[in-house]
Amino acid sequence: MTIVCSGSIAYDYLMTFPGYFRDHILPERLDKVSLSFLVDTMIRQRGGIGANIAYTLALLGDHPLLVGTVGEDFSDYRAWLDSKGIDTTFVRVVPGKYTASFFVTTDLANNQIASFYTGAMANASEISIDELIKCNCNPELVVISPNDPATMSLHARQCCELDIPYLYDPSQQIVRLDPAELRTGVEGAYSLFVNDYEFELLQKHTGLSANRIMSLVELLVVTYGKQGAVIYVEGQEYHISAVEPDRIVDPTGVGDAFRGGFLRGFQLGLDWQTCGQMGSLAAAYCLEQRGTQAHAFTPAQFVARYRTCFDDRGVLDVLVK
Repeated sequence: MTIVCSGSIAYDYLMTFPGYFRDHILPERLDKVSLSFLVDTMIRQRGGIGANIAYTLALLGDHPLLVGTVGEDFSDYRAWLDSKGIDTTFVRVVPGKYTASFFVTTDLANNQIASFYTGAMANASEISIDELIKCNCNPELVVISPNDPATMSLHARQCCELDIPYLYDPSQQIVRLDPAELRTGVEGAYSLFVNDYEFELLQKHTGLSANRIMSLVELLVVTYGKQGAVIYVEGQEYHISAVEPDRIVDPTGVGDAFRGGFLRGFQLGLDWQTCGQMGSLAAAYCLEQRGTQAHAFTPAQFVARYRTCFDDRGVLDVLVK
């Protein structure tokens, strides 16, 4: 199965605040917020949701096709992705622009305040799913993750027209997508991935009930942080436990790693419980490092650790053959 990852490609600027945001928020003054936090660390990492999902897929032995637009500052990042086995043929440089940038500050309770600079991502609609087909790339699943909102809607429409199933992952762009476009994206999707807060927000913005959303997509995955995840498919629910991390360093990108782990299991035709548990373990690996592409493992290492947490009944041998 060829998986196409359409989504943001960005540099992440990760900062830590040695306190709690809640101590500096005045509930009675929420109509006029003016806050500045002095951070004690900052690092720049490779990121972007499309690239993050592709990265974890590649760690598990896949060669996903990444689709997106980047700036003139991307050459080192491209070399990194290529070295990991990610196909960057359809990652296009936009002259005169910088690669999109994500700025996030995390406090001691792992709460986050973030901003995102669009940069070259604004040109992402210049790459169409039709173009992939014309170049003899035949995607069997397209992951539509947060990107330029118009591009997300375009790729969803094109997938429907071309009869290509897509996984819809609107997450951070739920508040920016037009409600009608958001609803159309859900209605045409094979699968929907959201966290619990995003699921409620999605219902609010689309006017669709939880039950209605479940009836529209064949596969719904809702993540709940340290409470794990629930998979809704074929009238069944699969409850996935979170893997206890060896340490908690930074939550940024954990959901992307979960998606990558889950998708690799899905690609290999594994059962839903195993797919979810692969996502859970991949998320733990990411949580233990600072940065969305700082975690690393071989398929054999992944399988060995998986078996300390779950019983795969030998099905993960497929990863190490």
